[in-house]
Amino acid sequence: MQRRSLLSTALALVPALGLPARAQKPAPLRLLAHDSFELPPELLKGFERDAGLSLQVIKGGDAGEMLNRLILTRRKPLADVVFGIDNALLPRALDAGVLDAYDGPAARRPSAVSLDGGVVPVDYGYVALNIDRAWFASRNRALPTSLQELTLPAWRNLLVVQNPATSSPGQAFLQATIAGLGEEAAFEWWGRMRANGVKVVRGWTEAYYTEFSRNGGTRPIVVSYAGSPAAEVFFADKPLDTSPTASLFLPGGVFRQVEGVALVKGGNPAVREAAGRFIEFLRSAPVQQALQTSMWMYPAETDAPLVEVMRRHAPRPERFDNPPPARALAQARTWQDRWTRVVLK
Repeated sequence: MQRRSLLSTALALVPALGLPARAQKPAPLRLLAHDSFELPPELLKGFERDAGLSLQVIKGGDAGEMLNRLILTRRKPLADVVFGIDNALLPRALDAGVLDAYDGPAARRPSAVSLDGGVVPVDYGYVALNIDRAWFASRNRALPTSLQELTLPAWRNLLVVQNPATSSPGQAFLQATIAGLGEEAAFEWWGRMRANGVKVVRGWTEAYYTEFSRNGGTRPIVVSYAGSPAAEVFFADKPLDTSPTASLFLPGGVFRQVEGVALVKGGNPAVREAAGRFIEFLRSAPVQQALQTSMWMYPAETDAPLVEVMRRHAPRPERFDNPPPARALAQARTWQDRWTRVVLK
C-alpha cells in the first residue's frame, strides 16, 4: 500500500518537474454516410489536416438503412455528423429527433436546392428509371412511354425497384408515383406492377449491379439516378460517345432528390466544432466539383460549374414529381406501410 502511494506521488510530480507528458490524441470525428459516399482521398486528408483530427467514415448501407441505424442508436449515437439523408427520408429523421440544426455560413448561403430542419443541402439529383440500351436494341423494342404501359403483359418481369423502407431511391420513387399519379392511382399502379412481376430488392447496389441486365441481371429497367448514364461513360474501359444506359423520364416516375449533411443529436461535444467544419467542407468548391464524378450528383452551390461528362450525359428532366414537404412529413409512414401491404404481403 505504501509503495503504491509513493509511486502515485512520484507520477503526479512528473509534469511539475518539466518532464514531457504523453499528449492525449483527439477524438475522431465520426461520419455516418451511405455506401455511395465517396470523395478523393486527398480532399479527406486535407480536411483531417486542417481540422487537426482524424475522420472516421462509417458506411451505413443504403441511405434508408443508414437512417434506420441512426434511429436505432439514438440513445448512444454512433456518429457526430451524418451525410446522405435526403428529402424523401428527412421526414422520418425529423420525426425521430436524431438531428441537430446547423446554422453556420453554409446553411445561410443561397443554394440551388434546399432542405428543412437545419439540414444543409450538399448535392441533388433525379431518381428515375434507367434502361439498358443494348437489351432494347437487340430485341428491337420501343421504350415505354408511360408508367401505365409497364403494367401490360409485354413488360412482365422487366422492372426492378428498391424497397422504400430500406432504400432512399426506393422511397423517392414511391413518392414520385404518389405525387405524379395521385395517391389512389399510384397504389393501384403498384398493385398492378406486383401482378406483372416487379422485383423488389433492399437497396440500389443490389438493384443496379445484380438485377439490372446491363450488369448481368435479367431486368432491363431499374430505378436509379439521372447521373448513372454519365458514370457508365466515365468508368468505361474505352472512350464512349454514347452511354450504354439512359434515363427514362416518365410522368410520375421522376423525383428530385436533395442530399444533405447534418449534426447528429447527442454526438460527441468535443468534436462539435469539427463537425461544423466538415459541413462547410462539403460545400467548398473542391468538394462540389469532385462529388460530380464520385457520387454522380449535381452540386448544391449555385456557382459550381458542371463537369463535362455530367453536362453531356446526365441531362436534367423538364418535369419531376415531389409531394409537398409538409404532406410527405405527415404521410411518409402511412405511404410506406400501405406500399408494403400492396406490394409485398
